Formats: sequence, C-alpha cells, structure tokens
Amino acid sequence: MSQPAPTSEVNNLRSLLTSLGDRTEGESVSVADLLNAVGRRSHGPVLLLLGFIAVSPLSLVPGANWLVALVTFIFAMQIVVGLKYPWLPRRALAVSFPRKYLLSGIKHLEPHAYVVDQILQPRLVFLTRIPFINIVALACVAAALITIPLGLIPFGPLLPGLTVLLFGLAITARDGAVLLIAGAALFGAGLLLMKMLPRIMSFFGG
Repeated sequence: MSQPAPTSEVNNLRSLLTSLGDRTEGESVSVADLLNAVGRRSHGPVLLLLGFIAVSPLSLVPGANWLVALVTFIFAMQIVVGLKYPWLPRRALAVSFPRKYLLSGIKHLEPHAYVVDQILQPRLVFLTRIPFINIVALACVAAALITIPLGLIPFGPLLPGLTVLLFGLAITARDGAVLLIAGAALFGAGLLLMKMLPRIMSFFGG
C-alpha cells in the first residue's frame, strides 16, 4: 500500500504525475493507492486525479469509465452538500488496475504537462473558493452522469473526463480562467450526449 502524500505536494499537472509515479508500486494499484498518492483531503487534486484516470489508458480497463464516473459522482456530491472530507465506499477504494496503464498514461501526458503548467497562474481566484467550488462540484456531478451513457460509445467518456480534469486543475492551481474552459468542455460533452443519444438508445433496442 502506498503512503499518503501531503496534500500540498500536488499543485499542478506535473506534480500530480510525479506523485502518482513515485508513490505507487507493484504490478497493480487500487483506487485507495491513487487517492493516497495525491492526498484525498484536497478537493482539487482528487478531481484532477479522477479526470486524469478518465482520459488515460486506465480507462481502457473494462468498466473503468463507469467506476471513475461513480467515484466522481460520490465525491463531488459530498462537496456539493458541504462535507470537508468526503467519504468513499470501501469496495470502490479496493478496486485495482494494472499499474502499467498508469505508467503509460503518465509517460504520454508528461510532455504536455509542462506546457499546461506554464500557462497556469492564479487568476480569478475567487472562483476557486466557496461557494463557487460547490458549483464546480455540481458541474463534476453532471460530467459523471454524462459519462454513464457515453460509456457505451467508444471514446465517448473522454470529453466529460477532460471536463473533470480541467475543473480539478483549476481548483488545484487556483486558476479561475481554467474553470471557464472546463465549463465550455462540459457544454460540449452535453452536446455530444445529445448527438449520440439515438445511438445509445439503440443499445437498449430503442
């Protein structure tokens, strides 16, 4: 089991990737391992982690998209109602993935992480504080719900996953401007769901 990381260590995308790489070990990693690696008591890093999983090769594991959406939904809903230290079910924490997918995601995202972090800076900081963080959490709930039907479509969950990643990045880096970009991504995910709805309904014989 990996050791919990101090919550202050994760403050941008590169620090997230470093924590995930350095604070996990073995052939498989559990959801609890990943949360411990970034510090589960900080809203931003956890949302950033969940978004990263949603757009990384870890999402190729069967059922991973729905699991991540469920964890995102549970975590974000508790932020909405004001819980300071959200709780997650033990069964969800125990689910594990092959670590090779995690390392592959880190390797592919690292070159882009530097560019992203160079752009980040404290802007519109008030948008990353209460009560706006509750609105962000509600948007992440919406992204999680959108992910569930889009999970039936190849690569469908990528856009709502990117939305959660951007929201987490904005809160972690205290960059309110990124929140606006995340909002646009959420809107795009909603449009994608509407466009794909007939195809999704066909899975149920509709």
